[in-house]
Amino acid sequence: MREKIYNKKRGIIKKIPTIIIMLILILIIIFSGMKIINWIYENNANKKIMSDISKYVAIEANKEYSIDFGSLKQKNPDTIAWLKVNGTEIEYPVVKTTNNDYYLTHSFDKSYNSSGWAFMDYKNRCDGTDKNMVVYGHNRHDGSIFGTLQNVLTEEWQNNPENFKIPFITENEKAEYHVFSVYEIEKENYYITTNFINDGEFQNFLDKIKTRSQIDFGIEVTANDNILTLSTCANDSRYRVVLHAKKQK
Repeated sequence: MREKIYNKKRGIIKKIPTIIIMLILILIIIFSGMKIINWIYENNANKKIMSDISKYVAIEANKEYSIDFGSLKQKNPDTIAWLKVNGTEIEYPVVKTTNNDYYLTHSFDKSYNSSGWAFMDYKNRCDGTDKNMVVYGHNRHDGSIFGTLQNVLTEEWQNNPENFKIPFITENEKAEYHVFSVYEIEKENYYITTNFINDGEFQNFLDKIKTRSQIDFGIEVTANDNILTLSTCANDSRYRVVLHAKKQK
C-alpha cells in the first residue's frame, strides 16, 4: 500500500513541470490575445478620430488646403499645423505640448493610446524662426500615424517628383517644403537638433544630413533656409527613418 501511495505521489510530482509549462503557455496566449485586441481597438479609435476631423479639411479649386483650425483647436488646443506627405498615408493635424513623451501614448483627443499621434518637438517655437522643425510619429504596422513614412526609401516613391512637395499648413501660413534628403540611420540625436549657435554650425548640419540621403534631390540648402524634419522608428526601434525638406520662400 505504501509503495502504491509513493508511486502515485511520484507520478504527480513528475507532472508538475508539465502542468506549470501548460499554465504559462495559457497565460501567454491570453496575454497575447489581449494585446492584439487592444492594438486593434487603439488603431480603430485613431481612425475614427481622423474620420471625425476630416470635415475640417477641404481642398480648394486651386488644390490648396483649407483647414478649420478653430474647430480643430476646440477639440485639441495643442493643434499647431496640418501635415501631408504625398505617396504615403500621412495626413494629420500636428500637435505640440511641453514634452516629447505625452503624445507617444496619447491620441489627438488626449485619450490614452499606444499609437500616439503626430507631434512636434517641444523645443520648437513654431513662430517662423525655427531653423529645423521636427515632427515625430510612431511607425504603426497598420500604416497609421508615420507607419508609411518608410515609403520615402523606395524607388517608387523617389521616382515621382510630386511626392517631394510637402504641404505644412499653420494658422498663419500655407507653406510648402521640398524634400532634399531621405535615409535610414541608427538611433541618434544629431538630426533632430533644433538650436544652432550660428549660421556656420547650421550649414555644417545641413551639409551632413544632405550627404546622408539615399538619392540626390538636386536642391541646394543654405543657412538662410528653414527645414522640416520627419522622423519615425524602424526595425524594432533600432533605426530611424528620416525625411528632411526645405521651406520654399
